[in-house]
Amino acid sequence: MFFKPQKNLIGIDIGSSSVKMVELKEINGEYHLENIGMASIPSEAIVDNTIMESISIVEAINGLLKVSKIKTKNVASSITGSSVIIRKILLPIMSADELDSTIQWEAEQYIPFEMSDVNIDYQILGPSKNDSTQMNILLVAAKKDVINDYVMMFNEIGMVLQVIDVDSFALENSYEENYGVSGEEIIALINIGASAMNVNVVQEGMSVFTRDLQVGGNLINDELQKNLGLSGEEAEKVKLGEKVGGVDPVAAQKVVDRAIDNLCLEVQRSLDFFSATSADDQVGKVFISGGVSVNPRVSKALENLLGIPVRMLDPFARIKLDEGRFDPEYIRSISPFFAVATGLAMRRVGDK
Repeated sequence: MFFKPQKNLIGIDIGSSSVKMVELKEINGEYHLENIGMASIPSEAIVDNTIMESISIVEAINGLLKVSKIKTKNVASSITGSSVIIRKILLPIMSADELDSTIQWEAEQYIPFEMSDVNIDYQILGPSKNDSTQMNILLVAAKKDVINDYVMMFNEIGMVLQVIDVDSFALENSYEENYGVSGEEIIALINIGASAMNVNVVQEGMSVFTRDLQVGGNLINDELQKNLGLSGEEAEKVKLGEKVGGVDPVAAQKVVDRAIDNLCLEVQRSLDFFSATSADDQVGKVFISGGVSVNPRVSKALENLLGIPVRMLDPFARIKLDEGRFDPEYIRSISPFFAVATGLAMRRVGDK
Protein backbone atom coordinates (compact mmCIF):
# COMPACT_ATOMS: atom_id res chain seq x y z
CA MET A 1 0.00 0.00 0.00
CA PHE A 2 2.75 2.48 0.86
CA PHE A 3 6.09 1.56 -0.65
CA LYS A 4 9.34 2.96 -2.04
CA PRO A 5 9.59 2.98 -5.85
CA GLN A 6 11.57 0.20 -7.45
CA LYS A 7 11.05 -1.39 -10.85
CA ASN A 8 8.09 -0.25 -12.97
CA LEU A 9 4.90 -2.28 -13.18
CA ILE A 10 2.01 -2.01 -15.61
CA GLY A 11 -1.18 -1.27 -13.67
CA ILE A 12 -4.06 -3.32 -15.08
CA ASP A 13 -7.53 -2.91 -13.59
CA ILE A 14 -9.93 -5.62 -14.78
CA GLY A 15 -13.49 -4.48 -14.21
CA SER A 16 -16.76 -6.13 -15.13
CA SER A 17 -17.18 -4.08 -18.32
CA SER A 18 -13.66 -2.99 -19.30
CA VAL A 19 -9.93 -3.38 -18.79
CA LYS A 20 -7.95 -0.26 -17.89
CA MET A 21 -4.16 -0.10 -18.27
CA VAL A 22 -1.68 2.54 -17.06
CA GLU A 23 2.11 2.71 -17.20
CA LEU A 24 3.95 5.33 -15.16
CA LYS A 25 7.63 6.25 -15.03
CA GLU A 26 9.11 7.91 -11.96
CA ILE A 27 11.66 10.65 -12.64
CA ASN A 28 13.16 12.68 -9.78
CA GLY A 29 10.29 11.83 -7.46
CA GLU A 30 7.56 12.67 -9.98
CA TYR A 31 5.37 10.29 -11.93
CA HIS A 32 5.16 10.67 -15.71
CA LEU A 33 2.45 9.03 -17.82
CA GLU A 34 4.01 6.59 -20.27
CA ASN A 35 0.99 4.68 -21.57
CA ILE A 36 -2.74 4.51 -21.02
CA GLY A 37 -5.54 2.50 -22.57
CA MET A 38 -9.00 1.03 -22.04
CA ALA A 39 -10.80 -1.83 -23.79
CA SER A 40 -14.32 -3.18 -23.35
CA ILE A 41 -14.95 -6.79 -22.36
CA PRO A 42 -18.24 -8.73 -22.51
CA SER A 43 -20.39 -8.85 -19.39
CA GLU A 44 -19.95 -12.62 -19.02
CA ALA A 45 -16.13 -12.35 -18.72
CA ILE A 46 -16.22 -11.19 -15.10
CA VAL A 47 -19.12 -12.28 -12.88
CA ASP A 48 -19.23 -11.37 -9.18
CA ASN A 49 -15.61 -10.17 -9.46
CA THR A 50 -14.47 -13.62 -10.62
CA ILE A 51 -12.90 -14.48 -13.99
CA MET A 52 -15.44 -16.65 -15.80
CA GLU A 53 -14.23 -16.33 -19.37
CA SER A 54 -10.58 -15.35 -19.71
CA ILE A 55 -10.25 -15.46 -23.51
CA SER A 56 -11.89 -12.07 -24.11
CA ILE A 57 -9.88 -10.50 -21.27
CA VAL A 58 -6.64 -11.87 -22.74
CA GLU A 59 -7.62 -10.49 -26.15
CA ALA A 60 -8.43 -7.07 -24.66
CA ILE A 61 -5.10 -6.84 -22.80
CA ASN A 62 -3.13 -8.06 -25.81
CA GLY A 63 -4.85 -5.40 -27.91
CA LEU A 64 -3.87 -2.68 -25.45
CA LEU A 65 -0.27 -3.92 -25.31
CA LYS A 66 -0.03 -3.99 -29.10
CA VAL A 67 -1.34 -0.46 -29.53
CA SER A 68 0.86 0.91 -26.74
CA LYS A 69 3.94 -1.11 -27.77
CA ILE A 70 4.64 -1.83 -24.11
CA LYS A 71 7.73 -3.94 -23.46
CA THR A 72 7.41 -4.25 -19.68
CA LYS A 73 6.20 -7.72 -18.70
CA ASN A 74 5.62 -7.10 -14.99
CA VAL A 75 2.06 -6.38 -13.86
CA ALA A 76 0.18 -5.11 -10.82
CA SER A 77 -3.51 -5.98 -10.76
CA SER A 78 -6.21 -6.06 -8.09
CA ILE A 79 -9.19 -7.98 -6.82
CA THR A 80 -12.29 -7.02 -4.90
CA GLY A 81 -15.59 -8.40 -3.64
CA SER A 82 -16.40 -11.52 -1.65
CA SER A 83 -13.07 -13.21 -2.44
CA VAL A 84 -11.30 -10.60 -0.29
CA ILE A 85 -11.78 -10.08 3.44
CA ILE A 86 -10.44 -6.90 5.06
CA ARG A 87 -10.53 -6.49 8.81
CA LYS A 88 -9.12 -3.89 11.17
CA ILE A 89 -8.12 -5.75 14.33
CA LEU A 90 -6.47 -5.00 17.67
CA LEU A 91 -3.49 -7.01 18.87
CA PRO A 92 -1.07 -6.58 21.76
CA ILE A 93 1.99 -4.56 20.76
CA MET A 94 4.73 -6.93 19.60
CA SER A 95 7.74 -7.00 17.32
CA ALA A 96 7.43 -7.59 13.57
CA ASP A 97 8.96 -11.06 13.98
CA GLU A 98 6.46 -11.96 16.70
CA LEU A 99 3.60 -10.72 14.57
CA ASP A 100 4.78 -12.74 11.56
CA SER A 101 4.75 -15.89 13.66
CA THR A 102 1.29 -15.30 15.20
CA ILE A 103 -0.70 -13.55 12.46
CA GLN A 104 -1.92 -16.82 10.90
CA TRP A 105 -3.42 -17.95 14.19
CA GLU A 106 -4.89 -14.53 14.92
CA ALA A 107 -6.40 -14.37 11.43
CA GLU A 108 -8.38 -17.56 12.00
CA GLN A 109 -10.65 -15.64 14.38
CA TYR A 110 -11.62 -13.09 11.74
CA ILE A 111 -11.51 -14.87 8.37
CA PRO A 112 -14.59 -16.95 7.41
CA PHE A 113 -12.56 -19.20 5.08
CA GLU A 114 -10.31 -22.18 5.63
CA MET A 115 -6.80 -20.82 6.24
CA SER A 116 -5.42 -23.26 3.67
CA ASP A 117 -7.63 -21.61 1.02
CA VAL A 118 -6.41 -18.03 1.46
CA ASN A 119 -3.31 -15.88 1.32
CA ILE A 120 -2.87 -13.59 4.33
CA ASP A 121 -1.25 -10.16 4.41
CA TYR A 122 -1.31 -7.35 6.93
CA GLN A 123 -0.26 -3.76 7.59
CA ILE A 124 0.58 -2.30 11.00
CA LEU A 125 -1.45 0.89 11.33
CA GLY A 126 0.02 2.03 14.64
CA PRO A 127 -0.85 2.06 18.32
CA SER A 128 -4.45 2.17 19.50
CA LYS A 129 -5.68 5.61 20.58
CA ASN A 130 -7.60 4.08 23.46
CA ASP A 131 -5.10 1.50 24.75
CA SER A 132 -1.35 2.05 24.65
CA THR A 133 -0.72 -1.70 25.02
CA GLN A 134 -2.58 -2.50 21.78
CA MET A 135 -1.87 -1.81 18.11
CA ASN A 136 -4.16 -1.58 15.08
CA ILE A 137 -3.56 -4.09 12.30
CA LEU A 138 -5.14 -4.06 8.84
CA LEU A 139 -5.65 -7.73 8.00
CA VAL A 140 -6.30 -8.86 4.43
CA ALA A 141 -7.14 -12.35 3.22
CA ALA A 142 -7.67 -13.29 -0.42
CA LYS A 143 -8.80 -16.62 -1.86
CA LYS A 144 -5.95 -18.52 -3.46
CA ASP A 145 -8.05 -19.86 -6.33
CA VAL A 146 -8.99 -16.32 -7.41
CA ILE A 147 -5.36 -15.18 -7.27
CA ASN A 148 -4.27 -18.28 -9.20
CA ASP A 149 -6.80 -17.48 -11.94
CA TYR A 150 -5.19 -14.05 -12.37
CA VAL A 151 -1.67 -15.48 -12.32
CA MET A 152 -2.49 -18.05 -15.00
CA MET A 153 -4.28 -15.52 -17.18
CA PHE A 154 -1.33 -13.12 -17.19
CA ASN A 155 1.05 -16.03 -17.80
CA GLU A 156 -1.00 -16.84 -20.89
CA ILE A 157 -0.37 -13.30 -22.12
CA GLY A 158 3.34 -13.65 -21.39
CA MET A 159 3.27 -11.28 -18.44
CA VAL A 160 4.19 -11.81 -14.79
CA LEU A 161 1.75 -10.81 -12.05
CA GLN A 162 4.21 -9.34 -9.54
CA VAL A 163 1.69 -7.61 -7.24
CA ILE A 164 -1.93 -8.46 -6.49
CA ASP A 165 -3.57 -5.55 -4.67
CA VAL A 166 -7.09 -4.70 -3.53
CA ASP A 167 -9.16 -2.12 -5.43
CA SER A 168 -9.75 0.02 -2.33
CA PHE A 169 -6.03 0.28 -1.55
CA ALA A 170 -5.10 1.07 -5.17
CA LEU A 171 -7.71 3.83 -5.01
CA GLU A 172 -6.01 5.13 -1.86
CA ASN A 173 -2.63 5.18 -3.64
CA SER A 174 -4.11 7.35 -6.38
CA TYR A 175 -5.62 9.74 -3.89
CA GLU A 176 -2.53 10.19 -1.72
CA GLU A 177 -0.14 10.65 -4.63
CA ASN A 178 -2.33 13.37 -6.12
CA TYR A 179 -3.75 15.07 -3.03
CA GLY A 180 -1.35 14.18 -0.21
CA VAL A 181 -2.05 12.41 3.06
CA SER A 182 -5.48 13.32 4.44
CA GLY A 183 -4.29 14.50 7.85
CA GLU A 184 -6.84 14.51 10.64
CA GLU A 185 -9.75 15.10 8.27
CA ILE A 186 -11.52 11.87 7.42
CA ILE A 187 -11.86 11.29 3.67
CA ALA A 188 -14.11 8.76 1.94
CA LEU A 189 -12.95 7.40 -1.40
CA ILE A 190 -15.80 5.90 -3.44
CA ASN A 191 -15.17 4.04 -6.68
CA ILE A 192 -18.40 3.23 -8.55
CA GLY A 193 -17.94 0.77 -11.38
CA ALA A 194 -20.37 -1.12 -13.56
CA SER A 195 -21.22 -3.90 -11.12
CA ALA A 196 -19.41 -3.04 -7.88
CA MET A 197 -18.66 -0.15 -5.56
CA ASN A 198 -15.56 0.25 -3.36
CA VAL A 199 -15.74 2.36 -0.20
CA ASN A 200 -12.50 3.28 1.57
CA VAL A 201 -12.46 5.69 4.52
CA VAL A 202 -9.01 7.16 5.14
CA GLN A 203 -7.56 9.17 8.01
CA GLU A 204 -3.95 10.30 8.43
CA GLY A 205 -2.76 8.09 5.61
CA MET A 206 -4.45 4.99 7.01
CA SER A 207 -7.47 3.05 5.82
CA VAL A 208 -9.86 2.92 8.79
CA PHE A 209 -12.90 1.38 7.07
CA THR A 210 -13.48 -0.48 3.81
CA ARG A 211 -16.52 -2.03 2.21
CA ASP A 212 -17.18 -3.58 -1.20
CA LEU A 213 -20.75 -3.48 -2.47
CA GLN A 214 -22.07 -5.59 -5.33
CA VAL A 215 -23.96 -2.76 -6.94
CA GLY A 216 -22.92 -0.22 -9.57
CA GLY A 217 -23.82 1.46 -12.83
CA ASN A 218 -25.52 -1.66 -14.16
CA LEU A 219 -28.34 -0.82 -11.76
CA ILE A 220 -29.17 2.14 -14.01
CA ASN A 221 -29.25 -0.09 -17.09
CA ASP A 222 -31.44 -2.64 -15.31
CA GLU A 223 -33.95 0.02 -14.29
CA LEU A 224 -34.07 1.47 -17.81
CA GLN A 225 -34.69 -1.97 -19.28
CA LYS A 226 -37.33 -2.84 -16.69
CA ASN A 227 -39.22 0.47 -16.74
CA LEU A 228 -38.90 1.44 -20.41
CA GLY A 229 -38.63 -1.95 -22.10
CA LEU A 230 -35.23 -1.18 -23.60
CA SER A 231 -32.60 -3.61 -24.81
CA GLY A 232 -29.24 -3.74 -23.04
CA GLU A 233 -27.60 -1.75 -25.83
CA GLU A 234 -30.37 0.88 -25.81
CA ALA A 235 -30.19 1.21 -22.02
CA GLU A 236 -26.42 1.81 -22.16
CA LYS A 237 -26.89 4.56 -24.75
CA VAL A 238 -29.63 6.26 -22.72
CA LYS A 239 -27.49 6.03 -19.56
CA LEU A 240 -24.68 7.82 -21.40
CA GLY A 241 -27.05 10.59 -22.51
CA GLU A 242 -27.49 9.47 -26.12
CA LYS A 243 -30.83 9.75 -27.90
CA VAL A 244 -32.65 6.52 -28.72
CA GLY A 245 -35.62 6.52 -31.08
CA GLY A 246 -39.00 6.08 -29.38
CA VAL A 247 -37.64 6.82 -25.91
CA ASP A 248 -39.13 9.77 -24.02
CA PRO A 249 -36.04 11.63 -22.70
CA VAL A 250 -37.97 13.04 -19.73
CA ALA A 251 -39.20 9.61 -18.63
CA ALA A 252 -35.73 8.13 -19.17
CA GLN A 253 -34.11 10.85 -17.07
CA LYS A 254 -36.50 10.16 -14.21
CA VAL A 255 -35.52 6.48 -14.25
CA VAL A 256 -31.81 7.35 -14.36
CA ASP A 257 -32.16 9.85 -11.51
CA ARG A 258 -34.04 7.36 -9.36
CA ALA A 259 -31.40 4.69 -9.92
CA ILE A 260 -28.60 7.15 -9.10
CA ASP A 261 -30.43 8.10 -5.90
CA ASN A 262 -30.49 4.41 -4.93
CA LEU A 263 -26.74 4.11 -5.56
CA CYS A 264 -26.16 7.17 -3.39
CA LEU A 265 -28.24 5.63 -0.62
CA GLU A 266 -25.85 2.66 -0.62
CA VAL A 267 -22.96 5.07 -0.09
CA GLN A 268 -24.82 6.80 2.73
CA ARG A 269 -25.55 3.47 4.46
CA SER A 270 -21.87 2.54 4.35
CA LEU A 271 -20.73 5.88 5.76
CA ASP A 272 -23.46 5.77 8.41
CA PHE A 273 -22.22 2.33 9.42
CA PHE A 274 -18.67 3.67 9.69
CA SER A 275 -19.84 6.56 11.88
CA ALA A 276 -21.91 4.24 14.09
CA THR A 277 -18.90 2.01 14.74
CA SER A 278 -16.26 4.73 15.07
CA ALA A 279 -17.33 6.78 18.10
CA ASP A 280 -17.35 10.46 17.14
CA ASP A 281 -15.52 10.09 13.81
CA GLN A 282 -17.32 11.63 10.85
CA VAL A 283 -16.40 11.77 7.18
CA GLY A 284 -15.64 15.34 6.17
CA LYS A 285 -15.24 15.01 2.41
CA VAL A 286 -15.90 12.47 -0.34
CA PHE A 287 -13.93 11.81 -3.53
CA ILE A 288 -15.64 9.74 -6.22
CA SER A 289 -14.30 7.87 -9.23
CA GLY A 290 -15.35 5.12 -11.62
CA GLY A 291 -17.43 5.27 -14.79
CA VAL A 292 -20.67 6.17 -13.01
CA SER A 293 -19.07 9.25 -11.44
CA VAL A 294 -18.90 10.87 -14.89
CA ASN A 295 -22.62 11.63 -14.57
CA PRO A 296 -22.81 15.05 -12.82
CA ARG A 297 -26.04 13.97 -11.12
CA VAL A 298 -24.03 11.54 -8.95
CA SER A 299 -21.90 14.13 -7.16
CA LYS A 300 -24.86 16.49 -6.72
CA ALA A 301 -27.12 13.77 -5.32
CA LEU A 302 -24.39 12.56 -2.95
CA GLU A 303 -23.63 16.08 -1.74
CA ASN A 304 -27.31 16.73 -1.04
CA LEU A 305 -27.72 13.41 0.74
CA LEU A 306 -24.56 13.52 2.86
CA GLY A 307 -24.36 17.26 3.50
CA ILE A 308 -20.57 17.31 2.90
CA PRO A 309 -18.40 18.25 -0.11
CA VAL A 310 -18.18 15.66 -2.90
CA ARG A 311 -15.40 15.95 -5.48
CA MET A 312 -14.17 13.98 -8.47
CA LEU A 313 -10.91 12.16 -7.80
CA ASP A 314 -8.43 13.06 -10.53
CA PRO A 315 -5.78 10.30 -10.65
CA PHE A 316 -3.65 12.45 -12.96
CA ALA A 317 -3.78 15.71 -11.00
CA ARG A 318 -0.03 15.55 -10.24
CA ILE A 319 1.02 13.16 -12.98
CA LYS A 320 3.22 14.79 -15.62
CA LEU A 321 1.93 14.54 -19.20
CA ASP A 322 3.89 14.88 -22.42
CA GLU A 323 1.41 17.06 -24.31
CA GLY A 324 3.03 15.99 -27.56
CA ARG A 325 1.79 12.45 -26.87
CA PHE A 326 -1.28 12.99 -24.69
CA ASP A 327 -4.08 15.51 -25.08
CA PRO A 328 -4.63 16.90 -21.55
CA GLU A 329 -8.32 17.53 -22.21
CA TYR A 330 -8.82 13.93 -23.34
CA ILE A 331 -6.93 12.57 -20.33
CA ARG A 332 -9.15 14.66 -18.03
CA SER A 333 -12.28 13.31 -19.74
CA ILE A 334 -11.31 9.67 -19.17
CA SER A 335 -9.61 10.11 -15.79
CA PRO A 336 -12.61 8.91 -13.67
CA PHE A 337 -12.16 5.43 -15.17
CA PHE A 338 -8.48 5.16 -14.23
CA ALA A 339 -8.25 5.78 -10.47
CA VAL A 340 -7.61 2.11 -9.62
CA ALA A 341 -5.31 1.40 -12.59
CA THR A 342 -3.19 4.47 -11.78
CA GLY A 343 -2.87 3.41 -8.14
CA LEU A 344 -1.76 -0.02 -9.34
CA ALA A 345 0.83 1.51 -11.67
CA MET A 346 2.40 3.20 -8.63
CA ARG A 347 3.26 -0.21 -7.16
CA ARG A 348 6.75 -1.62 -7.78
CA VAL A 349 8.40 -5.00 -8.15
CA GLY A 350 9.28 -6.22 -4.68
CA ASP A 351 6.31 -4.61 -2.98
CA LYS A 352 4.71 -6.67 -0.22
